[in-house]
Amino acid sequence: MPLGKDRQQPIERLGSATRRIGTLEHFQWLERIVAAILVLNIIDAIFTIYWVSSRQAREANPFMAPLIEAHPVLFVGIKCGLVFGGTWLLWRNRKRKLAVVSIFTAFLVYYFVLLYHLNAAQLHIFRRIL
Repeated sequence: MPLGKDRQQPIERLGSATRRIGTLEHFQWLERIVAAILVLNIIDAIFTIYWVSSRQAREANPFMAPLIEAHPVLFVGIKCGLVFGGTWLLWRNRKRKLAVVSIFTAFLVYYFVLLYHLNAAQLHIFRRIL
């Protein structure tokens, strides 16, 4: 392993300092998962605006509920900004186990929220057909 200028401490490499929680390839996968979280968040925002504007659902977050009623575009902007900020913070700390677990947890939550939206959409379409 190459040594730094003082010849006592090795130069830090992404894979070498984090072998316990991942290699460079693992971090590339993690980066894709973070990107998926951002995409799923946008899809969730679109579905949420549709359901709330058609009066078929309410926003579950009590802080965001008044905002979606008054300013849907601002709702999307703030929602995306908060999720982007959170994922950016987790990405910066990706060498920590808790951050990696949090990234996977966020992905799973958004994945199940998407499944919930798709199930509701399917029921909505099915009711219109009948």
